[in-house]
Amino acid sequence: MEKIQHSEVEVKGLKLHVAEIGTGSKAVLFLHGFPEIWYTWRHQMIALANAGYRAIAFDFRGYGLSQQPAEPEKETMYDLVDEIVGLLDALDITKAFLVGKDFGAIPAYLTAALHPERVGAIITLGVPFLLPGPSAVKNHLLPKGFYVTRWQEPGRAEADFGRFPVKSVIRNIYTLFSKSEVPVAADDQEIMDLFNPSTPLPPWFSEEDLATYASLYEKSGFRYALQVPYRSLNVETGSGELKVTNPALLIMGEKDYVFKFPGMEDYIRGGAVKNVVPDLEITYIPEGSHFVHEQIPDKVNQLIIEFIDKQSI
Repeated sequence: MEKIQHSEVEVKGLKLHVAEIGTGSKAVLFLHGFPEIWYTWRHQMIALANAGYRAIAFDFRGYGLSQQPAEPEKETMYDLVDEIVGLLDALDITKAFLVGKDFGAIPAYLTAALHPERVGAIITLGVPFLLPGPSAVKNHLLPKGFYVTRWQEPGRAEADFGRFPVKSVIRNIYTLFSKSEVPVAADDQEIMDLFNPSTPLPPWFSEEDLATYASLYEKSGFRYALQVPYRSLNVETGSGELKVTNPALLIMGEKDYVFKFPGMEDYIRGGAVKNVVPDLEITYIPEGSHFVHEQIPDKVNQLIIEFIDKQSI
């Protein structure tokens, strides 16, 4: 980890925290999800650098050590697309491979759809191509205590999370969301109430890892994270139908709770996702959870490297 270099890079008027390792001529840009941060890619960054690539991860605006925009509540996924392109410009990178996890998959695909010339290929973990808008996540087909629905309600997650130290919130989410069931609260519960304090951290997630995550979220809080992705996810964007023509790889853990979202399993396994991403490969990892890249890093690293080694850029 000591070889990873950290810097501040100004993009669109905001200073972003950027982590980087490797000196290869081909760049791989990693896009985190929630409750993740640049550090979620620690295993992949080192493996990619050792494989001859320039590996870059950063904290999205409003996350971790990156600056908050002036009006977070007005932001959408498209602000992250502009940020990705702006960061590539600032780092003098003409074209990069994009690797997105969880909600980070959405701006990865949107960047490829809107700026295909800047993207060599896309790899996503846990989330396929989803176009932001009313049909992105079908909340109405899930119980009203569904975690996305709860976190989209202004003030509710703030009150729920605010009962605990930041470190406890991260611990609870990591533990809850590494299971195969969708987190759903009863009428008299909040999402944090679903966590059993006697449950240990997943074996692949150390107390040191937790402390690193907590220190970054203590800096940023959860204000931006609750807006992007959650409260902006179902907002109509007016972008119409988009298609991704770049080569793409989707890595899914078979035990990922995302498979339980309404229609998601059919969308992925039935092949409908290839209507919007025609050049898509899908790989399933039988024991994998939603955090498969941290849980089974060697396997995920191998899949990413083998896939991008095949691509021309």
